[in-house]
Amino acid sequence: FPDLIHSVKMEPDRGYPQAGSAHDTFWDFVSLMPESMHMVMWAMSDRAIPRSLRMMEGFGIHTFRLVNADGRATFVKFHWRPTIGSASVMWDEAVKINGADPDFHRRDLYEAIDKGDFPEWQFGIQAFDEEQAAKLDFDVLDATKLIPEEVIPIDFIGRMVLDRNPVNFFAETEQVAFHPGHIVPGIDFTNDPLLQGRLFSYTDTQLLRLGGANFHEIPINRPRCPMRNFQRDGVRRMDVNPGRVAYEPNSLDPSSPREDPKRGFRSFSPPQGPAESGEKLRIRPESFADHYSQARLFFRSMTPPEQLHMVKAISFELSKVETLAIRKRVLGHLHLVDETLASKVEAAIGMSGEAAVITPYREPVDLDPSPALSIIAKAPATIKGRKIGVLVSDGVDEAEIEALRIAVEKEGAALVVIAARIGGVNPAKGRQLKPDMALSGAPSVFFDAVAVLASSEGIDALLENPAAADWVNDAYNHLKVIGYNSAALPLLDDVGIGEDDDEGIVELGAAARRKQFIEAAKKQRIWERETPV
Repeated sequence: FPDLIHSVKMEPDRGYPQAGSAHDTFWDFVSLMPESMHMVMWAMSDRAIPRSLRMMEGFGIHTFRLVNADGRATFVKFHWRPTIGSASVMWDEAVKINGADPDFHRRDLYEAIDKGDFPEWQFGIQAFDEEQAAKLDFDVLDATKLIPEEVIPIDFIGRMVLDRNPVNFFAETEQVAFHPGHIVPGIDFTNDPLLQGRLFSYTDTQLLRLGGANFHEIPINRPRCPMRNFQRDGVRRMDVNPGRVAYEPNSLDPSSPREDPKRGFRSFSPPQGPAESGEKLRIRPESFADHYSQARLFFRSMTPPEQLHMVKAISFELSKVETLAIRKRVLGHLHLVDETLASKVEAAIGMSGEAAVITPYREPVDLDPSPALSIIAKAPATIKGRKIGVLVSDGVDEAEIEALRIAVEKEGAALVVIAARIGGVNPAKGRQLKPDMALSGAPSVFFDAVAVLASSEGIDALLENPAAADWVNDAYNHLKVIGYNSAALPLLDDVGIGEDDDEGIVELGAAARRKQFIEAAKKQRIWERETPV
């Protein structure tokens, strides 16, 4: 685990890239650790760019035990499911959201709680006994595997509601200390090796007792013999280690430290008891040896749009990798995951036929797809908890805005009015209308669906404003539903959007058309609009 983190962090010799995996050291590590293929599929999927923290699923990865009053144990995996469903953003949206508002997710969560739209998750468990575990095609103690819901369903037994914001973020949030070892009676651990490692490492007692990291470099603690490892950087670091590599295995620095199975640390093998047999060995278990079948299961369980996004994501990442041999190794692993995936990535980066030949320790098998793994396939038809942005001009009919607001709020969504000037717009009738946000600070990436309501005299100002064209064009390219009134049609024409392009372009007016707009928005995106690789 420390090696994984070291590989994905900024490279030590140059200090970049920050907060990104699209660079050599991460993909070098991944390409040498086939166990990581399932994780990579998740990281490259839409799950990695969620629409909101309120719409994220979570699960505990590890296998725990539930123990009843009679001492009988049952294996269990824990799950959280948002009641308003999961959703993601497009890659281009994620880039623009981060540029426009780095606090987008924190702000979204805070505002939802503040106005009483409390985020809620169902708490579920997959419970199974040792007999069921033995029938599975993998070891349930292998943290790189999951059990499809179609094999062992999730029983929902509770819920979590976030019903207040902290009054002091640092005191109530920043200092919180989660730990997998903090359990209540009735829950116990298994021999999941990753879980066991986390139980040991999370406390980090010495960090508290000695006041910081690298306590082993305090003179009284330093070894007298020369020592080479990858424990580097952090607070009070006293050595200066050169080079870009701070993880193992690696292929970028052959002279760097390497594990020595013969002369390195070896665990003591205790006498065998009635419940144990064989030697205690520091090796990868045979039962963990299938590294590709579940990565294949995950990819093949996705809908075509989600698969397309994974192809684009991996292609983008590998296009940033400078070392040819690393790219070739990753492509070799992808061929073992899915041939279609591999061939599309190869074509996208211009490396068809150049994949390295990877010999798996155990040949992958075709598992039944798990539709429950797909965000899109199980997405509820809803706009509850979403935000609909409506761009307005001077001379707009305020009744049109209010009719749309009523229809949107009836579905549990919020309507946000945007204008070129935060000071307000002059509607067709009545006093000045105060917008919620200014166009310069409210790009369409902030919203789940959009509409443009203009007047025949006010549309000219929007046509002269490049931000208005970007607002509509981005919404279209991000596959969002776009509503408009007849006076706003010139703005759509200006960016090349036809009123009959697809079902996601809806002229508003009568109640039936507003309903059509909402029903289209409930589908989240117009996936047919997306450009393939």
